[in-house]
Amino acid sequence: MSSSTHSNDKKVAINRKARHDYFILDTFECGIVLTGTEIKSVRAGNLNLKDSYASLENGELWLLGVHISPYEKGTYYNHEPERDRKLLMHKNEILRLRNKTREKGLTLVPLSVYIKDGKRAKVELGLAKGRTAHDKRDMIADRDAKRTIARAVRGKGRDYED
Repeated sequence: MSSSTHSNDKKVAINRKARHDYFILDTFECGIVLTGTEIKSVRAGNLNLKDSYASLENGELWLLGVHISPYEKGTYYNHEPERDRKLLMHKNEILRLRNKTREKGLTLVPLSVYIKDGKRAKVELGLAKGRTAHDKRDMIADRDAKRTIARAVRGKGRDYED
């Protein structure tokens, strides 16, 4: 079940390191349970997805390692920045994810957090397989080669115009 964000969705945070460290096999959209000060802080863009992951425990999906900064205008009711947060998905999707993550080397990583339709915070989860150092070097070499080719093509077009 692939998800795609619509044009009226506001991206709050993107986990760029996830696409570098993992092959993303599939993506899923899920809700996240937040307190009042947490959602205000998320809407302000004060969260960090680096080194975060999702885990299945007792038939529930949890987001671990996400840092949501305390809300600056909050009082002593402010939230704990790195607490575990529950993710919301349909039961059959959670069961499917549980079966897939039992396969060797597959994990769940958050790819982005966004506000859907100006109301609810959503997390885009990726079913991922870790890349080796060799895979990362190949990816960087391919990207550099494509960039060089594109630069050469742009340069040739200018030569013929003169």
